[in-house]
This record gives sequence, C-alpha cells and structure tokens, in this order.
Amino acid sequence: MRFVVLGAGLQGSACAFDLLRSDGVEKVVLADLNVSRLPRFLEGYTGDERLETVRLDANDEDAVRQVLQGAVACMNALPYYFNFDMARLAVEAGAHYADLGGNTEIVRRQLELDELARDRGISVIPDTGLAPGMVNILAEAGIAEMDSVESVKIRVGGLPKDPMPPLNYQIVYSLEGVLDYYTTRSWILRDGKPTEVDALSEVENVEFPEPVGTLEAFHTAGGLSTMAWDYEGKIPTMEYKTLRYPGHAHIMRAIRDLGLLDLEPVRVGDAEVAPRDLFIAVTDPKLRRPDSADLVALRVEVMGELDGRPRRVRYDLLDYFNPKTGVSAMERTTAYSLSITGQMQADGRIGRRGVFTPDQGVPADEYIRELGRRNVIIQRTDT
Repeated sequence: MRFVVLGAGLQGSACAFDLLRSDGVEKVVLADLNVSRLPRFLEGYTGDERLETVRLDANDEDAVRQVLQGAVACMNALPYYFNFDMARLAVEAGAHYADLGGNTEIVRRQLELDELARDRGISVIPDTGLAPGMVNILAEAGIAEMDSVESVKIRVGGLPKDPMPPLNYQIVYSLEGVLDYYTTRSWILRDGKPTEVDALSEVENVEFPEPVGTLEAFHTAGGLSTMAWDYEGKIPTMEYKTLRYPGHAHIMRAIRDLGLLDLEPVRVGDAEVAPRDLFIAVTDPKLRRPDSADLVALRVEVMGELDGRPRRVRYDLLDYFNPKTGVSAMERTTAYSLSITGQMQADGRIGRRGVFTPDQGVPADEYIRELGRRNVIIQRTDT
C-alpha cells in the first residue's frame, strides 16, 4: 500500500517513521516545501526505497493531486489552515484522509464533504492527533459503557521532563499554536448546553504518579472538537483542560492580560509591531530545548451510571521521550495516532465511509491495542 504524508515537520516525519516500521506499508511519500533536512529518527531510512521525499507546495493544487495519485491514504500534518483543501483534494483522488485538526470551524467545513466521500467509498477523519484525537476516542469509549453519563473530563498536556522556570515549559510543536489556545475561548458542556469559557481559567490541581506529581489543569480551546454539540442535552458536563506544571497559567494569564499576546499592531518608534509577533520572536528561542526529554500526561474520566449504580471509567497515560529512536513523547502520541488511524482506514478496520471525527468511527479497542504495540500504554481503571 502507498501512503502519502503531507508535512515533513516533526509530526509528519514521525508519522512517516511509524509507517515505515509497520507491516503492509510498501511506500511512504513524505511531501513538503522543505524535505532536505529530516529528523534524526528518519536518517536510517534515507536509502530505503520505500521512503520517497517530494518537494511540494501545498498551495499548488495540481501538484498535490499528482502526489496523491495511487495513494491508499493521505495523512496530513501540515498547519491546520490547509486541512479543508487537503481533505477535498484527497476525496477527489479517492484516497482515505486523516489530519491533526485542532480547528473546529474547519472540521465543520470538512463535514460538508461527507456525501462526496461516501460516493468515493473513502473515509475522511479530521482531528486524529492527541487532543483532539486520542482523548476523544477514549472519552467515547467510556461514554459507550454507561447507561447515562454525568460528566466527561479530559486532561492532557505535553511537558518537559525536567522543567525550567519561569514557565516550566518547552515548545513541543508550535508556540503560535499554543498561544492560539491560550487566547481563544473554549467550548464546553455545562448544564447540558454548549458554553464558552475563558482560556487559562478555572485552574485545578491533578495528581499523577511520581516523578510527575502535581500538575495544574485549565481551559484551552479545541480539545473537544465537535463533541460539545454532539452531546448537547445528553451529558450535563463535558470539558477539556490542558495540563502544565503549577504556576504556568497564572504567568501566562498575566502576559495575556497585559496585551502581550494581542494581534493588533502597535507603534514602536517608526515601526508597527504585533505584540504577539514580538513575544514569539523573543520567547521562542528560550523555550526551544531540542536536547531535552519531554513527556505527555493524559487523563480521561467518564462518570455516570450503569444498571442503576454509579460508575467511573478512567484512562491514564504517561509517555516519555524515547532515547533509542529519538522520537519525543508528543510525536509518539500525536503522530503515531495519525499513522494508526490512516492504516486502519486503509486496511478496513475503520469500515465507516464519509466524513466523521475519530470518536464517531475509530474502534477504541483496536486503536488502544495499536498504541500498545508501540509501547504507548493506556491504563484503564473502573470503579
């Protein structure tokens, strides 16, 4: 089977790496504007005929169509604003499609491709990374085991294994994306109704086993994807919060409230500068620690009733940078999730056709087994 991965950044490259280590994958095409410098974990495949790198401008639709010819599936790890057009082109090419999502309005546009995708006999699954993605699949698995559900609480974050003040944070994908989540209001379910809440608000402590210990959780946008509307009037409480080391939210809220994350330019001398652009230019180099190990902490808790009795289903994950492969925890949980989804689409384990989010069509048991084969271990407890 021939797979196309769009985007040769860390997530796209890690997706290609996972594909190349999977049975039944005959060809992986890794396409991006810059494919001249690949991460260390792909260096061992530079002479492998199964890996083909292609310079591709995603704005050139004819070039994208050419790359997609003959592909069984397309995994898109480009920035989110390409997601609708890449999904449309994949549908036209008759290739299964998955992406990392993260923007619910674009997901709504992708859902409009449903009839065409079904006519082509393929599936289109946006939001297939870690969050949204893995957390939504786990939440839906817990919901399916209840007669009624009282609450769904999702907590997840990518963190440095060895935090350094003042933010105790290191960049694991894109500072621009993080700041979007910190400045965009979050949709949750409260009293059964979709409700917007302020990002960085309602901070609470969450306990994980040592050496991680106490983390803080606060609202950020995007993690629930469409679930807040799918379960409107059916589940009283559903919310997604990001995990960080204690104190992070307080500092970032102060930075935001001072206007340093604003997008509207201000005059500085003879120049006009967007405060956020300046903040990123100054902060980004200080938060990049390429040689520092990371971790991902996750907890999904569903509470409700089964057979008239209270029940709680909880999923936990602590995953770490793999020094043997050089693949980070964020790549293992995000890019591997994208790869697993695309392979399950291609081999028929995801049988549904059309456009849908992962909680609506990815079989949780098989997905969790695939993660386990990669030593990404989801721990489940029932009480």
